[in-house]
Amino acid sequence: MGGTKKKSLSMAEKAQIIAQRKQEKQKKEAPKSKKEKRPFYLSALNEKDVEKALKDLKAITTYSLAKALDVNASLANSLIKSLESKNIIKKIGGYSGHYIYKSVSS
Repeated sequence: MGGTKKKSLSMAEKAQIIAQRKQEKQKKEAPKSKKEKRPFYLSALNEKDVEKALKDLKAITTYSLAKALDVNASLANSLIKSLESKNIIKKIGGYSGHYIYKSVSS
């Protein structure tokens, strides 16, 4: 039933001054980026790297291809879909989004 105590005028003024200082400090400081990652697109993938990664894998899954190419899982998934449309790989099993593919040439 209590609730918070009402601040006195001097405490409210101090809190307002502190908030203003924080805003000024944030405006002065430039945002520091630890390590900027540049976007990685499918066009940047080398066909030789993809072929080599596919030959090394027994069963091709989204996550195994992502790990082999060192890319995001979403990028690997879109790569798999494009390879499947070009008939380079073929879906052989899996369920609920976790599909397994194999290379058509092997």
